[in-house]
Amino acid sequence: MQVLIADELPDICIEILEKAGIRALNKPGIKADELKTIMTNCDGIILRSGTKITASLLEKVEKLKAICRAGVGVDNVDVPAATKKGIVVMNTPEGNITSTAEHTVALLFSLSRFVPQACASVKAGKWERKKFTGIQIAGKTLGIIGLGRVGRQVAKRAVAVEMKVIGYDPFISPEITSQYSIHIAKNLRELLAQADYITIHVPFNSETKNLITQKEFSIMKPGVRIINCARGGILSEEDLYNAIKSGHVAGAALDVFDVEPPAGNKLLELDQVIATPHLGASTEEAQFAVAVEAAEQMADALTGKGFRNAVNLPPYNIEEFNTLKPYIALAEKMGSLLIQLAAGGIQSVDLVYTGEITKKNICLVTDSFMVGLLKPALEDGVNLVSAPHLIAERGIQVNITTSSGVSDFTSLISAKIKSANGETAISGTVFGKNEPRIVDINGYGVEAVLDEHMFILFGKDKPGLIGNIGRVLGDKKINIAHMTFGRRETGGNAITIINVDAAVPQDCIREIEQLDHIEEAYLIHL
Repeated sequence: MQVLIADELPDICIEILEKAGIRALNKPGIKADELKTIMTNCDGIILRSGTKITASLLEKVEKLKAICRAGVGVDNVDVPAATKKGIVVMNTPEGNITSTAEHTVALLFSLSRFVPQACASVKAGKWERKKFTGIQIAGKTLGIIGLGRVGRQVAKRAVAVEMKVIGYDPFISPEITSQYSIHIAKNLRELLAQADYITIHVPFNSETKNLITQKEFSIMKPGVRIINCARGGILSEEDLYNAIKSGHVAGAALDVFDVEPPAGNKLLELDQVIATPHLGASTEEAQFAVAVEAAEQMADALTGKGFRNAVNLPPYNIEEFNTLKPYIALAEKMGSLLIQLAAGGIQSVDLVYTGEITKKNICLVTDSFMVGLLKPALEDGVNLVSAPHLIAERGIQVNITTSSGVSDFTSLISAKIKSANGETAISGTVFGKNEPRIVDINGYGVEAVLDEHMFILFGKDKPGLIGNIGRVLGDKKINIAHMTFGRRETGGNAITIINVDAAVPQDCIREIEQLDHIEEAYLIHL
């Protein structure tokens, strides 16, 4: 067996592979033409961000079994093309946790004591002690948005320097966060209103894009300081600039930007902004750790010990998978829908299978449900292999029940989330051969199509309600693809589910929320 090391990595990577009986072909900086030729004779490839694996490069490879990215992201690998070829793609999410947490704390200290600005002043021959009077962090409140591996390590260090820590993450259980002396905010607004410092540790995706905008800045305390070592695009750079210029935000420390390098970025003109060139994982220890992790994962994959941190679908019995495919798709969308409807940190999840599906391998379906549950909050790496581990790591209890009871459907999947703020429940089934539907939400009987964009409204059953909703959407040129309505009694509580052809803008959502008899509105992305 032979593994190509396509980017610069420590020699330990070669040593681990050779110890496992695998020949290491060390070609850092390999060019695309040579890469295409060599790949045809390789069983695996280990790379960093410098080498790109495209669909055209994978087109004729037959021997390649695994690709491992020494780092978190896999943007430089065409994962769908690799999956189609049966190639498992892995990453190494553990190796840079400590380094990123430490960089966050370093920026927090620098922001408080004007370290970069004071250094530049002294080197310029000045001695401006009064100008750089800082603030101490002991006793201040640090708000952490996202309590995954990095966020929890930041909390641990913040507590050690006598900060109060408040966190928000609907995907983490109180049992886990209690180990880190973190007070859990019931929602993002509560965190924003209380924190003296705010640090961001969530992935960048459709759910977190522009998570922090002018609206969120207006909720924050005057004089708040912002740190972002996660990803660019999570906070609005334009709105951050305006908040700093107005004096509402005292300063920001940024390791990441919308566009990198951030040439011409207005934020860099501000004295209140500290910037570093995406250094979160740039330590000798982190680089060594991800190299070890990548080599060990590749060795395990090629010697039959299994795949770790796979970011695409691992192999299953193809006949079994094809039989269950409609229910696997249904379960993932149910998980994503349920977590977007639920409020507060998850304490437990109950899954009940009824009917014919109980005779099949429901493990595949359960794992797919977990994938949907986690995907809105996590980066690449959530799949049928990693989801159960990630759920357990977050202290979320999943209870599985099969029932031979009679229902209105041949097969039915029911799921319920229990959180600090109550319970949210949905049920779904497959119509025909491959038409997934939601048939119940919190006790309201419905028949909802699971499209990419869904608008779910809770309110009162009153005349004109549906017409008013349609009018608002029509005024915004948003086309309605499907609509379903459910109620428990005439004139009582009701639910309206609308499938639209495009994402609904925030101003449209706010207008609908203000309609008479609308109590809650949820924009769901699947």
